[in-house]
Amino acid sequence: MTAVDGRRWKVPSRVLAGSLFALAIVVVSAVAAWPIYASSSFLLLIVVSAVTAFAIAIAARVRRWGGWRVTAVIGTAFVVLGVPLAVPSRLGSPLEVARGLGELLLGAVLAWKDLVTVDLPVASYRNLLVPALIVFLIGTCVLLLASWRDDGRSVLAAAVAIAMVSFGLFFGRTVTSAPISIGPLTLHAPVETVVGVLGLITTLLWLSWRTHDARRRALQRAAASSGVRITARSSSADRRRAALGGGMIAVAVVAAVIVVPFAAQGADRDVLRSAVGPEIDLSRAVSPLTEYRSHFEEGQVDDILFSVESTGVAPDRIRLATLTEYDGEVFRTGSSSAASEGRFVRVPSRLDAGEGEPFEATVTIDALDGLWMPTAGRLAAVDFGGPRGAALADGFYYNATTSAGVQTTGGGLASGDVLRLVGVEPVTASLDAIEAPGATATEIAAPQSLRTWVERHKTGTDGAALASLVSLLRERGYLSHGLQSGQTARPKWAEPLGAYSLQPSASGHSLGRIEALFDRLLEREADPRAEASGNYVAGIGDDEQFAVAVALIARELGFPSRVVVGTRLVSGDVDAAVCPDGACRAQDVSAWAEVLSTGGDWVPIDATPQHAEPPSLEVIQQRDPENVTDVRPDAPEEILPPDPVQQDAAAPEPGDDPSGVDLAWLGPTLRVVAASLLVLLLVAGPVVAIVIAKHLRRRARRTAGTPAERIVGGWDEYVDAATDAGREIPHAATRAELAAAFGTPEGEPLAELADRATFAGSAAGFGDEDAEAFWSRVESQRRTLTRERGFWRGVLTTVSLRSIVRPLAPASGSRTLFTERGRRQVPRPARPTP
Repeated sequence: MTAVDGRRWKVPSRVLAGSLFALAIVVVSAVAAWPIYASSSFLLLIVVSAVTAFAIAIAARVRRWGGWRVTAVIGTAFVVLGVPLAVPSRLGSPLEVARGLGELLLGAVLAWKDLVTVDLPVASYRNLLVPALIVFLIGTCVLLLASWRDDGRSVLAAAVAIAMVSFGLFFGRTVTSAPISIGPLTLHAPVETVVGVLGLITTLLWLSWRTHDARRRALQRAAASSGVRITARSSSADRRRAALGGGMIAVAVVAAVIVVPFAAQGADRDVLRSAVGPEIDLSRAVSPLTEYRSHFEEGQVDDILFSVESTGVAPDRIRLATLTEYDGEVFRTGSSSAASEGRFVRVPSRLDAGEGEPFEATVTIDALDGLWMPTAGRLAAVDFGGPRGAALADGFYYNATTSAGVQTTGGGLASGDVLRLVGVEPVTASLDAIEAPGATATEIAAPQSLRTWVERHKTGTDGAALASLVSLLRERGYLSHGLQSGQTARPKWAEPLGAYSLQPSASGHSLGRIEALFDRLLEREADPRAEASGNYVAGIGDDEQFAVAVALIARELGFPSRVVVGTRLVSGDVDAAVCPDGACRAQDVSAWAEVLSTGGDWVPIDATPQHAEPPSLEVIQQRDPENVTDVRPDAPEEILPPDPVQQDAAAPEPGDDPSGVDLAWLGPTLRVVAASLLVLLLVAGPVVAIVIAKHLRRRARRTAGTPAERIVGGWDEYVDAATDAGREIPHAATRAELAAAFGTPEGEPLAELADRATFAGSAAGFGDEDAEAFWSRVESQRRTLTRERGFWRGVLTTVSLRSIVRPLAPASGSRTLFTERGRRQVPRPARPTP
């Protein structure tokens, strides 16, 4: 800002333009980052940070502060405003404020990582507003100071602006905004598209204005030094430049608005939080269903895993693990790439649990250990107590889609940990009243014996059919937790079962084990003695096998399904184990299946087989229990010995081979390839276009009509190469003067030959060999100019636009002060000089 006549302040145009540019970027960046925070605290931070940044930038410009002083002032503002704006939960006593300062400084380094591990929106959770304070305070101040500069370093403002807008896009949601339909046109990812387009257009417009302003001020300086006045009227070259720039912006907008959303529709949005989470720990952990039988070992069966106390309504079930993916051998939690299964993220403060009966329960950990953490219903919040409360809060991850939680601190839970669960118990529909939404295709097919059994006993459709099949399966199954047979002392797990006849059974839930279960059921049904005795009990096992069997049956009927390991606090099923008085022992651990209804609710299905009616003696004596450890062979004719490592996978049945080529992968692949090529085109396209344009221009000059014209074209190529290399073009200079100014070894001989070709024409007697020799010397000089300042400078010279933009200036006209190719021209004043 400058004083005029000592009375008032005049704001330079570049300061005004830079301020408007910064204000627009702040607004666009705030819109981009809103889904991350979505709170009034975030809005307050933006306003205060932006105002403070403007004040610091104005003071730095008026008082001509150096870089170190500006840095010190920004750092002071960051510390002073940090606790009230970025760590508002620490406002209070001096001790709390001191802790807030520590979290502020720590957050400047670590909050970026924490931000991508917490579920959105994070609001003002802990110190997660610190990254936003850095972006909108420091970023805005740097953007202003850079955009106000009058030298080449002002382009730094464009990079800062893109970084500010990218903050919200990179740290944002893993899914795009809902599409908008305008008549027949559907715009996918509208919010992200608008934010990206606005950020791009705003930056391009400011850069265009800066270039125009720099050119205008250069002409004014030239006019002031030469005494020639210039007109403000636009020329045809100005209009051509404006049309070229507008066309480039229009193409970029059309590509961003139409092509990018279309190519990206249906694809996951990859942001920073997509690659952060506890999935690596879950992939290394043993599936809880695989360890199910260990709870019934003699030394563990009476161990209290945890205790539950509730105020008011108590949840019906305590969930330990939700297992969604079955590979034919083990049911485990699904991969993080599966969008339908959600992700494990940190909980910022409170989740929207939806509708249901609210509850509060306190869980005290005793013998339970490992990653999986007890949860109930749909959680709204979790508070941690005990000596490790703070550490447990940092290591807690929750998946709202599967309603499961994991604890990654110190190897998981330990005795003495306390969890206070707040949530709702959702109201679920009756199983026989729900409809099947249609199960998604899976690579693992159910065993043929299971499908045969389902077809034989299926009655009705949807939930009613599933309920009848589950009831029949439980009636014809028999509860057994082990291989003990003929022992005199009953195992402890069998003591609560009353008059129970112990029967051996194999563990595991691979496809081979499930197939053996249904083979026994089908064999018993085909035995005439079963009909005579009315005893069809033949499937021996426990929740591990029967929960998996129910999940596979549900998928055959069109229900997406999963398996849950946990405990029950209350149950109306006499065969289902419950935790007496809220003390959940190892023998109370159960497994059940859950199926998804068309309404989006997961309905639990208890699968524990009955234990009142044992199998008949002929069934027991028919065969010894099988401990399935090998997979069924890939084909009936396979004669190789089995692999010693268990590989549970379904054997292909006759007719299962696809009749045609599976092209389901083609659509997503084409979209990914199209999006990648488009991004590559948008990034590298302008550079490639510049290189191609220069090559075509060089070829046109080298293949011109006569040898004299080719020599003149070679001189123009030499001047363009010097222009791209950063050489200054003297005003109204001859070719000899230009050659001297460029200072290259071959410059003066080239200028002399070009003058002869220009003024003598065909009389100079140049032939094709002379033109080729001239161009060889030009190419040598062009390579010298390109490489004289190193590799990277050579790259910038190759893609420089200076020699392309210069020909757009008119060769003559009201605004031309001099020519640029060495031929003198008398300046023409814009209007008569006094």
